[in-house]
Amino acid sequence: MSANDDKIITFESYYDPMLAHIIRSRLEANGISCFIADENIIGANPLYNNAVGGVKLKVFEKDVERCREILAAEGDLHEDDHFEIDNENNTYVVCPFCASTNVSNIAKDPDGGLLNKLMTLVNPFQGEKNWHCNNCQQDFE
Repeated sequence: MSANDDKIITFESYYDPMLAHIIRSRLEANGISCFIADENIIGANPLYNNAVGGVKLKVFEKDVERCREILAAEGDLHEDDHFEIDNENNTYVVCPFCASTNVSNIAKDPDGGLLNKLMTLVNPFQGEKNWHCNNCQQDFE
């Protein structure tokens, strides 16, 4: 057994603690050792949800592929949670970094906002970010 087999990683992050526990239960029922992190912080103050990146499901790195297989076979609850639709091309929005559908639209200031205008002057090649992935915390177009 190598040192990487014992490494604990964040498998997914959830903004709904109940959904995290449902997924944890599914994995444990299939023999995967896992636990929930940061639930107490969010339970104490739900406003910290964005600050800590949600409730995290932790697994051993060696079990990641098996976890994906289990959730794929039983269905991903993120899909049941909600889908965001991209109005430009009328398709579901999927994170290009982690392939999650657990994304949210970033609210835009109708007149662009002063900070946005200053950033455009500083870096005119910066693309506009329209979406935020609640799983990997990346912003994307």
